Amino acid sequence: MSNKKLKVKGVLIDLDGTLVDSKPAYLKAAQLTFNKLGLKPLSNKEAIEIPRRLEQKLPLNIKIKNNLSLFLEIYLKSYYSISGSETKLISKVPDTLHTLSKTMKLALVTMRSVPRNSIITELEKFNIAKYFDLIVTALDTNKPKPSPEALLKCAINMNLEVEDCIIVGDSVNDIRAGKAAGAKTAAVLSGIFSLQELTKEKPNFILQNINSLPYFIE
Repeated sequence: MSNKKLKVKGVLIDLDGTLVDSKPAYLKAAQLTFNKLGLKPLSNKEAIEIPRRLEQKLPLNIKIKNNLSLFLEIYLKSYYSISGSETKLISKVPDTLHTLSKTMKLALVTMRSVPRNSIITELEKFNIAKYFDLIVTALDTNKPKPSPEALLKCAINMNLEVEDCIIVGDSVNDIRAGKAAGAKTAAVLSGIFSLQELTKEKPNFILQNINSLPYFIE
């Protein structure tokens, strides 16, 4: 990775694991789901594996006697119902967004399958909704990340060339979507994916969290 600052006009930012710590919501969603199905609770490590594997379309590797589709339906419904209240804003994010918004257009790109208004409510709770020019959820696209569709839509709506944008996210799919779109990419270690996993995707930068981003782009 180069240490040279990248010239950027638009910053496309993931939500879970990038702006907010979603681990508490993931853990509670797993707990609620297993309780509802009468199953033995998972360890925290096993529970965090669920969203990691779902995102990568990998087998869940958990023993479920009940129908797997029923498990997934309950889990996702549980997660979406509590994500707005159980997530925690990552420290210093408002200051970082304020700095970035002075010279760049910002878009939020989340693959949560929820109405845009619910995302706005969550962002307003943290007093950061005002920094975003555009918000795109999974309901606004036909194909989720790693498809580039959401990123290309952001660039078009913000009247920018996608190559002048950078996608910032904590997952391998964020980086893959960015590369597929032709955007610059920055991975952050504040989510549920490891340094080793993100390194394999070869983003332009790997940062401890989004607060380092202003030092790498201009």
